[in-house]
Formats: sequence, structure tokens, C-alpha cells
Amino acid sequence: MKYVDEFRDPALIAALARSLAAVAAGERAYRFMEVCGTHTMAVARFGLRRLLPANVELISGPGCPVCVTPTSYLDHAVALARAGCVLATFGDMMRVPASTTDLTGLRAAGADVRVVYSTLDALAYAAAHPDRNVVFLAVGFETTAPTVAAALRRARAEGVSNFFVLVGHKLIPPALRALCRTPALALDGFLCPAHVSAVIGARAYEEFPRDWGVGCAVAGFEPTDILRGVYLLLRQRAAGEPRVDNEYGRVVKAEGNAAARAVLDEVFAPADAEWRGLGVVPASGLALRDAYAAFDAARAFDVAVEPTAPDAGCRCGDVLTGTLAPEGCALFGGACTPATPVGPCMVSSEGTCAAAYKYRV
Repeated sequence: MKYVDEFRDPALIAALARSLAAVAAGERAYRFMEVCGTHTMAVARFGLRRLLPANVELISGPGCPVCVTPTSYLDHAVALARAGCVLATFGDMMRVPASTTDLTGLRAAGADVRVVYSTLDALAYAAAHPDRNVVFLAVGFETTAPTVAAALRRARAEGVSNFFVLVGHKLIPPALRALCRTPALALDGFLCPAHVSAVIGARAYEEFPRDWGVGCAVAGFEPTDILRGVYLLLRQRAAGEPRVDNEYGRVVKAEGNAAARAVLDEVFAPADAEWRGLGVVPASGLALRDAYAAFDAARAFDVAVEPTAPDAGCRCGDVLTGTLAPEGCALFGGACTPATPVGPCMVSSEGTCAAAYKYRV
């Protein structure tokens, strides 16, 4: 219980709330954005917004990798499965709506869609079934992309030629840049993602205070971590000195994880990518380098992808860019619930709508 006592201690949380109120005292309003789905869920789960001063707003951004994946990516995956490929995916993708179905419905209709717990599980299945073409749905930020890169390196070394990936990886800093270019958001700071930062390092955010005047604080996932992160952002703003603070120093280093970054750079190169809510963001995704092109499902299989259907009233794009709270969507809690999700923000365990619905009481 020591870990819980240290990071969820009620007296310490109350003291942090008082410190927040003292730094935020005055008429100025502050607007911060958390860009990590795990932060989004923790903020809702622990009721942390209720501890913030009235003039401090914490909004959710595009921190859920499943949520920012566009419908067109799912449509491509559906087409691959219908063409006879085995789809291997993490479970949080199973109920994300494509244009006419989801992966759960696709499996019920007879397609071979398998939930795996790691990229290596998918690779092992491909190695054991050389007569089947196995496509792993490579979705995620800088946190999971190195594991895909490592699996591809192993696939090449072991000659597993029936293993492929449909690349949907996204990079966090270019998305933050796109948000900074949105004047209507008027952000004072970013609560930066912990898992991503463990890979890319706290130093990766230095452009935001320097070039955009937007402060950054890397924070862990416990209540005291998050409140300290907000406190650091407030203190930066109160002093008029935006910078990068690293509250999560017990895990995140300034330089990040050199080994993870090296394998990423070996296998992938930055590429333009489409984000739900943000549109196409330059150099915000990853593409396989030529040495690994043989593993690219998009190049290996010429499949007919159905036209992507409109989102039928879903406002996930607005929720992901911080311009709309989940409760502002007409579908929230009615037509769209975890049992009947219309959009990915209600499906994913890191989705803003799922967090708001689960912890709304």
C-alpha cells in the first residue's frame, strides 16, 4: 500500500489543491490541455477537476490513439479481412466503427480477426501458419510503435514473409503543433503524456514554450502527479515564464529512451498522417522505410476499400480537439453509450466520452 499512500494520500491531495488555489488567485483564467488518454481517464476517475480552482480549466485533447485513428483506416482493415487476410489487433480496436461494420461484426460474419496481446503474438501466429497472410493493425503513439518496429526487425531476420502491418501510428509533437496553430483554443499549457515522454524524452517539447509560448509539464498518472503537473503549469503562467517541467522524473528522462528511438528510426520514417479531428497533419505519422516495405500491407495487397461514410452526427473530432465537451454532443448518453457506441471516443478505454460517461456520477 506504500505506493497508493504516497500518490493518493488525501492530506497531500488537499494540500496540492490549496497550492493550486493560491497560485491561481486572481481574475485571470487559465486553460490547459491534457494530451494523454490515461490522464483523461485518471482525471475523470479521481474527480480531479472538482479540485481545480474555478478559473482553471483542464480540457482533453487527442491523446487516445484509437480515437484519433480515422474511419478510413478501419475501412482499409475491413477490406484486407474480406480479401482473406488474418487481422491481428489489440482488443480496443474491435468495436471502433468503420463505415459499415466494426471488427467484431466482421468476425461474426466469418472473417478471421484475432485479438492479440502483443505484436510478437501476431508474428508468432504468422510464423506458425506460413500459408496465411497475417496483418497486424499497428495503431498507437510513440509508446507502442517501437514494439512494432522490433517485431518487424525480427520478422525480417527470421524470414517470416507472410507477416504484414497496416501502419496507423501517430506522433504527438506534430499534433501539439497543430493545436498551437488553432487560436480559438487559446491554450496556456499542455499536460504532456507520460508513456510517450518515456520514449521521446521531455526535451522533445522544448519548441512549445520557445516558439509558441505554451508551457509544458510531463506528469505521471496518479492524482498527485496530475495535480502537481497542473501546479507547475500554473506557476509557469503566473511567472510569465513558459518552459518544460518534468514532474515524472522517476520514469521520464530529458533524452528519453535511446534504444526505443533507434529501432523506430531504423524501421520507420515520418510521414503525413490523417487524424480524426485534426485532418492531415504534416509529418505526424510513420511509414515503413524501403528496407521494410515488403511488410507493408497497404503496398502488398491491392484491395478495394469502400468509400468512407460520414460520421452520422458523431462529434468525436470536436471532442478530440478540445472544442467540445462530451456532454455537448447530442448523441452522448443516448444514442451513443459504451453498449452502443457511435464513435471511437465512447469505445476506447482511454476515450474522453467513455471517461465522461463512466464517471459522470
